[in-house]
Amino acid sequence: MTMARIRTATVDDAWPIAEVNVRSWQSAYRGLMPEVYLRDLSVEGRAARWQRTLADPANQGDILVLVDEDSLLGFTAVDRIRGELRAIYLDPEHWGTGLGRLLHDTAVAALRESGHRSATLWVLDSNERAQRFYAAAGWVPDGATKSDTMPGEDVLLSEVRYRIDLVSG
Repeated sequence: MTMARIRTATVDDAWPIAEVNVRSWQSAYRGLMPEVYLRDLSVEGRAARWQRTLADPANQGDILVLVDEDSLLGFTAVDRIRGELRAIYLDPEHWGTGLGRLLHDTAVAALRESGHRSATLWVLDSNERAQRFYAAAGWVPDGATKSDTMPGEDVLLSEVRYRIDLVSG
């Protein structure tokens, strides 16, 4: 592995972000979401959504990508206004290498720098792998739960909220 680095995402990153998004969902959520839903995930559809998201000035600086030479390996999305870690996705080929932790730590630093004393994230209640990842980084469940569907989708998501102290962390 050469020097991986993290930079702010641009509209040109929409397609590679969508590729990582789909591949990581298909691996991470196997057995946690309907197989037909995961199989039918569309890079084209995700890329169109990411293009709109990345073109929106309100999201400027909130999406960061992990790149190694010309390859986009993963991304993270934060909401600096709400103090929320919205996503961390890494190409499954790179799971267990420490790159997910690098993405995580960069996202948490961005939330800390935006002035928040604590931050939250939502994780599927059945996603034990992600829950272990976040717990190892100091996140703890705060008791909040929600069930909803993704915009434009009919797959029910049951999630638990985690919180981290950004002041002492």
